[in-house]
Amino acid sequence: MTLDPVLLALVAATFVVAGIVKGVIGMGMPTVSLALLTATVGLPSAMALLLAPTIVTNVWQALAGGDLQQILRRLWPFLLASVVTVWLGVGVLARVDVRWLSGLLGVLIAFYALSGLFNLGFGKLVSRGRHAAPVNGALTGLLTGMTGSSVFPGVAYLQSLGLPRDMLIQAMGVLFVVTTMALGFSMGEQRLLSMELALLSVGAVIPALLGMQLGQRLRQRLSEATFRRVFLSGLLAMGAYLLLRSLTG
Repeated sequence: MTLDPVLLALVAATFVVAGIVKGVIGMGMPTVSLALLTATVGLPSAMALLLAPTIVTNVWQALAGGDLQQILRRLWPFLLASVVTVWLGVGVLARVDVRWLSGLLGVLIAFYALSGLFNLGFGKLVSRGRHAAPVNGALTGLLTGMTGSSVFPGVAYLQSLGLPRDMLIQAMGVLFVVTTMALGFSMGEQRLLSMELALLSVGAVIPALLGMQLGQRLRQRLSEATFRRVFLSGLLAMGAYLLLRSLTG
């Protein structure tokens, strides 16, 4: 990938927008950045670029509050399974036609948007069974390795547990940090993470943090419910675009 000024501006603008979304509603940075960057630079490069901003902006979320030990004690089978299977997913990414995985990402993004817009209640499905934690963790890690997205079924599973709001936010931060770190290591092993992409990802932390600051200020002036609907509608359109492009490309 050539690091020309147009690409640098595109990456910076993408992470400012993604940071604004996270600043307003508390989540959505990886999903937004994946959706926008996959449509322009391709899925593997988009996955590489989100690594540093996702880890940095979620570390505070994972460490904030006093529930980290309880989260790790309760969720370790889910988290361990998600980390282990990231390697399997990246192995698939390195060997299959990326066009189909871009389409899969489009499906996941659209699915996430629809579940948020219409409150479809998928948490009841993913939480069933004695082995729900390792099964959902394994599927989350596999899809993270293939598409870069840890949203499904990971977030739906965490939401289904009935955790207090602050603990839920902290648990999502832990999930995003551990799966993204595993993604970075496994992409490096598969030679999908070049030095140029790694440096650009580190540089993207700055616009992501600036966007978060702006989003936190906007939160006080905007209706979060209205912003969330607009955000999810935009994600639905982007997910549909990625799916159609994979089918027609």
